[in-house]
Amino acid sequence: MTKLIVFSICKDEAETIGEVIDRIPAQIDGVDEIEILVLSDGSSDDTALVAAEHGALVVEGRSQRRLAFRFQQAVDLSLRRGADLVVNIDGDLQFDPSDIPTLVAPILRGDADFVAADRFTDQATGRARRPENMPAGKYWGNRLGAFVVGSLSGERFSDVTCGFRAYNRDALLSLNINNQYTYTQESFQLLAHHKVDIASIPVGVTYFPGRRSRVVTSFWSFLATSGLNILRSYRDFAPLRFFAWLGMVPFLSGGLAVGFVGVHWLRTDQTSPYTSLAILGAYLFSVGLLIFVVGLLADMLVRSVRNQEKMLRELKILRYGESRGPHTPAETSELVVGNGAAGVGPR
Repeated sequence: MTKLIVFSICKDEAETIGEVIDRIPAQIDGVDEIEILVLSDGSSDDTALVAAEHGALVVEGRSQRRLAFRFQQAVDLSLRRGADLVVNIDGDLQFDPSDIPTLVAPILRGDADFVAADRFTDQATGRARRPENMPAGKYWGNRLGAFVVGSLSGERFSDVTCGFRAYNRDALLSLNINNQYTYTQESFQLLAHHKVDIASIPVGVTYFPGRRSRVVTSFWSFLATSGLNILRSYRDFAPLRFFAWLGMVPFLSGGLAVGFVGVHWLRTDQTSPYTSLAILGAYLFSVGLLIFVVGLLADMLVRSVRNQEKMLRELKILRYGESRGPHTPAETSELVVGNGAAGVGPR
């Protein structure tokens, strides 16, 4: 028995979530049971009610806790409910739910553990493209993030922030999100670190003119958050490289300044008029050296963190290893079981 859970994290998506649910295929080759889960992240409209009326299992968050928290909540709940594979999809109809069978096909064939939709590769030509109506700044910010994540993991990715993805159980067990804002880039890095097989599939995406994102409230906020996430990726997954680059500027600047004053001293037997430059150079050289030492310590700490992640994964296997079936009560006070007031079963 292969069980698929399709979940959507929503914020005020009452107008579209019902259609998203209705368009999710009722049958998929290789899948015996399909369950739909909607997590309402502090919605002020009827998102939870509409989702329940359309047959979804609903987690109604009474306050907004952002994507990262809801994503980890969805992962844990999916594991608890015995999912063999999981798909997450946005609730605003940007992605076509009928593409779900295409997304899970590589996992069902055993060719991948994690499949990400790729918005930036044309399905017909295979060439890079910017989706229609997508702001240029957002497009290039996403491409930069994909380049950074790819360089850190030693692989090449086109899209690491897409909200349309599929995971098998092994990939779910490897996910432990620490970011408080979003999960997209960090989950890519975690799965690449755990050496799971990753595949990307080009899909169509619709950017509706005039519709404002519930997550990205402004371009500058998105740019700042993306930049911070990229820096954190470098710091967390390649600390030695991160601190080496960070310390290179003061180290080299200070070394050149001290070297210049040293040559002047050898020639004139005095540091004047460059005494202040010598002091500044010695200071910068020391700062750069200190940053290198911090990088070595951070690299040692990361090794301990990796061991902790392995232990956490083993604990998850002990907790979620055996399927609990579709009707096991969830351990959360926010859970509302959908399909009206009745329970939801296999589709």
